[in-house]
Amino acid sequence: MDARFAPAWSNSSNSEVCAVMFKYSVSRTLIIGMSLASGLFVSTARAQSAQAEKSPAPAMTASAVAAPTHYLPNRLPKRASMYFGGIWGVDSLRIKRVESGEIIRFSWRVLDADKAKELNDKKAEPALIDPQARVSLVVPSLEQVGQLRQSAPPEAGKSYWMAFSNQGRLVKRGDRVSVLIGQFRADGLVVE
Repeated sequence: MDARFAPAWSNSSNSEVCAVMFKYSVSRTLIIGMSLASGLFVSTARAQSAQAEKSPAPAMTASAVAAPTHYLPNRLPKRASMYFGGIWGVDSLRIKRVESGEIIRFSWRVLDADKAKELNDKKAEPALIDPQARVSLVVPSLEQVGQLRQSAPPEAGKSYWMAFSNQGRLVKRGDRVSVLIGQFRADGLVVE
């Protein structure tokens, strides 16, 4: 090869030539990549700002914020259900606010009619105690209807209920309450 036409780096060793070419190609690739990325970032930002100017952000609706859930983590434990089933002959104990919170309904299902007689006894005065609200609710007695409770002899497999007056709505959803009916006592029931 004629020295006049040889490049300036031809006198260098191969490793030096490779190192120079590698530095040049890496820096060139890096510059091209950075310019493409910044152009993409700027165009995306411009598109978002143009879209925001055209239409305002949609208002958040109540359903988008939080959907109501029917999950109740504070159900009666299995061991307590076994106790009430074995000793009192009942299960599915529930306390629920009804009629806009003016009434608290206590319901249960009878497994053994002989053991569950105490809950349907008319002579026993039921009470619902809420220690958080510091109140004791009673079953109201109406002139035309009588007490708001079922007092017929219990039958296995049927559900029964009684209603407590929650005047002033002192007992709230989520409160832990106790129900007393004669010798029967159920503690820690969660108001739904």
